[in-house]
Amino acid sequence: MKTIGVLTSGGDAPGMNAAIRAVVRAAIFNKVRVMGIKQGYNGLINGSIEEMNLSSVADIIHRGGTMLRSARSDEFRTEEGFNKAVNVLEIFGIDGLIILGGDGSFKGAKKLSEAGIPTIGIPCTIDNDMGYTDYTIGFFTAVETVVDAISKIRDTSTSHGRANIIEVMGRHCGDIALYAGLAGGAESIIVPEVEFDIDEVCKRVIQGRNRGKLHHIIVLAEGVGNAYDVSKSIIEKTGTDTRVTILGHIQRGGTPTAFDRIIASKMGGKAIELLLNDKGGRALGIKCNQIIDMDIDEALNMKKVFDMEMYDTTKVLSI
Repeated sequence: MKTIGVLTSGGDAPGMNAAIRAVVRAAIFNKVRVMGIKQGYNGLINGSIEEMNLSSVADIIHRGGTMLRSARSDEFRTEEGFNKAVNVLEIFGIDGLIILGGDGSFKGAKKLSEAGIPTIGIPCTIDNDMGYTDYTIGFFTAVETVVDAISKIRDTSTSHGRANIIEVMGRHCGDIALYAGLAGGAESIIVPEVEFDIDEVCKRVIQGRNRGKLHHIIVLAEGVGNAYDVSKSIIEKTGTDTRVTILGHIQRGGTPTAFDRIIASKMGGKAIELLLNDKGGRALGIKCNQIIDMDIDEALNMKKVFDMEMYDTTKVLSI
């Protein structure tokens, strides 16, 4: 293993830069060349590749986003596009590839591995929607961003005696809403994994108002439905002025938390270790605070399990 490539694919996540830094420095420490592939699989197909050195990754561990930039690639999913990518790897003499991203990125890594190219997947997605790992890189930074927003919105909601729906990312996975809602003291949390009853939410609004509560925070994952429709129902059923705040892509940016930097750094180093030991087709993750690796196909097939115990705790604490 003389030359290793690294790319970031799909949605960006805070901590990607920390992982890139770890990959580059661990490789150079082991006297292996590193080629940075820009703009994900699109960049791989188009040969947007340059060699990286220690200076390439200086002063990036604390930065959000990805210095290699990212993109989604429809062309890579085609046979012609995939074959182009394989040819480019051969042209640049890249012996192994480290791919940072989520579920879709890992599917590309699996396909490359099946084509004989050793690949390692590092889970980077704010949604925390990969079932084989306890946490993905970027998740806790996104949660902190939402918790900070909840605190600010609670201030203004209290001033006006309003309810406020905060829509967060999570089309199919409600972990951001769940964790941020618990940490932020939300009165109601609405997630795709649990069918919600609008009357139950309204009951909580009325009960809080009757005991003199001046605000009501509802955290809603985007996959549940239209936040404005929920707001309209609450206004009609309770008479409480209800506003909507959609956080959107602000959740993807910002300085990564210490935890995200730590697991990103550990996974980046572990990825190099695996490739140097001729291990490919592996997905890295974290279980019980330990970095683990498993077959990437097995990882992709593990279903995400929603933490109902935590969800029930939020209902108990928000009475």
